[in-house]
Amino acid sequence: MFTPNPAALPRPDFLRPRPEIPSRLPLGIAHLRLSFHRVATSSQPTDTLTGVLERIIFLNEENHYTIAEFRADAASDKITITGALPGAQCGETLHLRGTWTKHAQHGDQFKVESFKAELPSSVYGIRKYLGSGLVPGIGKVYANKIVDAFGTDTLRILSEESAKLRGVPGIGKVRASAIKKAWDDQRALREIHIFLQTYGVTTSQCVKLVQRYGHEAKKILLEDPYRVAREIDGIGFKTADKIAINLGYANDAAPRLDAGLLFSMETLQEEGHTALREADLTAHATGLLETSTDRITARIASLVEQKHLVSHAPAGIENPLPGSALIQLPHNDRAEQKIASAIVRLTKVVSGLPPIKTDAAVEWAEKKAGFEFADQQRAALRHALTHKVSILTGGPGTGKTTILRALVDILRAKKVRIHLAAPTGRAAQRLSETTGGFASTIHRLLKYDPAKGGFSANDSTPLATDFLVVDEASMLDTRLAASLFQAIPSRAHLLLVGDTDQLPSVGAGNVLKDLIASATSPDAVIQLPVTRLNVIYRQKGQSQIVTTAHAINAGDPSLPPSTPDIPSIQAWSDLTFVIADSAEDCLAKTIALCTEFIPRHYDWFDTRRDVQVLAPMHKGTAGVGNFNVQLQAALNAHAKGIRGPSGEFRPRDKVIQLRNNYDKNLFNGDIGSITEIDANAATLTADFDGEVQTFDRGEMGSLALAYAISIHKSQGSEYPVVIVPLLKAHFMMLQRNLLYTAITRGKKKVFLVGEPAAYAMAVRNSESKLRSTHLREKIAALQA
Repeated sequence: MFTPNPAALPRPDFLRPRPEIPSRLPLGIAHLRLSFHRVATSSQPTDTLTGVLERIIFLNEENHYTIAEFRADAASDKITITGALPGAQCGETLHLRGTWTKHAQHGDQFKVESFKAELPSSVYGIRKYLGSGLVPGIGKVYANKIVDAFGTDTLRILSEESAKLRGVPGIGKVRASAIKKAWDDQRALREIHIFLQTYGVTTSQCVKLVQRYGHEAKKILLEDPYRVAREIDGIGFKTADKIAINLGYANDAAPRLDAGLLFSMETLQEEGHTALREADLTAHATGLLETSTDRITARIASLVEQKHLVSHAPAGIENPLPGSALIQLPHNDRAEQKIASAIVRLTKVVSGLPPIKTDAAVEWAEKKAGFEFADQQRAALRHALTHKVSILTGGPGTGKTTILRALVDILRAKKVRIHLAAPTGRAAQRLSETTGGFASTIHRLLKYDPAKGGFSANDSTPLATDFLVVDEASMLDTRLAASLFQAIPSRAHLLLVGDTDQLPSVGAGNVLKDLIASATSPDAVIQLPVTRLNVIYRQKGQSQIVTTAHAINAGDPSLPPSTPDIPSIQAWSDLTFVIADSAEDCLAKTIALCTEFIPRHYDWFDTRRDVQVLAPMHKGTAGVGNFNVQLQAALNAHAKGIRGPSGEFRPRDKVIQLRNNYDKNLFNGDIGSITEIDANAATLTADFDGEVQTFDRGEMGSLALAYAISIHKSQGSEYPVVIVPLLKAHFMMLQRNLLYTAITRGKKKVFLVGEPAAYAMAVRNSESKLRSTHLREKIAALQA
């Protein structure tokens, strides 16, 4: 069997297919036709071929790029064809249009520019089609038996007279019914696929529609195309709207306006908001839907009445202005309510800790540590021991670790059940190392149960703990915080530790800042002491990483120690700015750092494991995507890999998990290393800090190379060496808290590579987007 090396595959430059579908389709499945037309871009004359698709050698599920064997007629030799062939199946008759090319390794190939596919009509094609495994229940053996019995009439028999299948040797009533169902499902998929091609719906989306709705898929789309946007992941409002408009829906139809409003809420939620002023929502939806504000206002009221949206009048205002109400999606409203209720509940219930003489305990911890604590540190310890809920915030080097280690020592001495948790695996590992206690991720602490679709630890089955410490609390989004706080027993203590100058959570909400604001507002009633650490202790203030981070927060745009080239870097320095005059220069110097300077001067670092590139943006020469391609080629060039939706994966590649996978116990942002590739089975195995998991081709879409990741993805993690490309071209993302977060991820060494002007732009831009929430108002309402 020929197994292609994806690195050697010819790279197609085809354009997106523009399907041309007749307005009416014949009912008989044997007459279905599916056409894809592309504009030829080659200067070579085009050729046409007609024949049978024999075997699919390689298929990229994401863009449908295919390498396949094709036979023009039974007597001819097989031809290798390449190009986008969405929906094509073995055994189908294909009418191809394209050009001949010569591949250096594999010889003559036909590059497909457009094609038409039709169900097979010959006995040979039908055998190939049914024997390909397309229809579950029919393998090669039964395909041959069925075709022997019915010949060219086979497909009509399957569609219209499936009872005749029982006359085929080996096929009884049960198997015949199973084959009929499988054939009908496949026919439904094909019909819906043809129907949807007009609207640019992908093959994977077609599969999701049929899996969810079965034979009703087309009917549901015709009756309510916006329903699919509400009910199916991966099909959003824009796709549904395209279908609806083409089906003749009016621009101001109520279903369209309602779907657009909910889409607006979800879009703005992705920017971190859990609540929006009605006026802002109206403006956003009016622009999106190109309709009047009066119509949008009326639909908001209707959605609130139907409980698809929640409206909150401004607190403490007798005659609020029109449009000043805060609008929320119900799940965000519920999550914030759970957070507020949990915080108030914890502050009102008496502590379950054993008697502790606080001052004596602090002195004991100082003796154990071997030095006296600063006043702020003592205050933080006292607050944690004497208040049910407290907050500790401060930048790097200000002593948060000292406090946590002392707190753990005191509580252990008192035999208190203490739990330590953080949002990410790396943060939990670091918390465990610095305190000497066992720490876990929040997801693992709460024990997600896939069967129930929720966490095992909750308000009815709380955690068995007396004291919970949550580090990197700035990363807590509203929904995770709601699940966590609900699971804390009423008599337990909660200490939230975080750095409010870092980037906010990836998910919606601003939990840590909202809690601090609730506790420190002039009219606050809640007993929630906040300790802010602002004195630098780490390395007696000599760490350039720490001093630069604090200078950034202070708005000082002065460039840290810099050099115009890599040979001039002072190897002993823990932070250096390497000047680059272009994106290409930035890329080249970053690769040189990884392949030459770091291995030569710090041979105790494993470049693939310990060096992390953190880029502000995904696209461009100095973006995450290109860095990964170039660093993979530089650091892991010779291994043979497997093609995934986002590119090639090779043994020893560093990879990142892009979304939560509770079945595999892996979570968004987890970083691992590929240990094994099985090309024949199309699987890869990766080790995520001891969690070894295998991914099939369909699951590889949740993985990406991680030689470079976004700064947002790095939250909660620390890396021995960090390299940060920084260019004026990144201006969209250049903000003070982004640069601060990137620098503070470096544990031993930080290299900034880029333009000094970009550094100054980031430091001066302190206007990070404010997040709109309703948590503070909910807490205040419960206190009243």
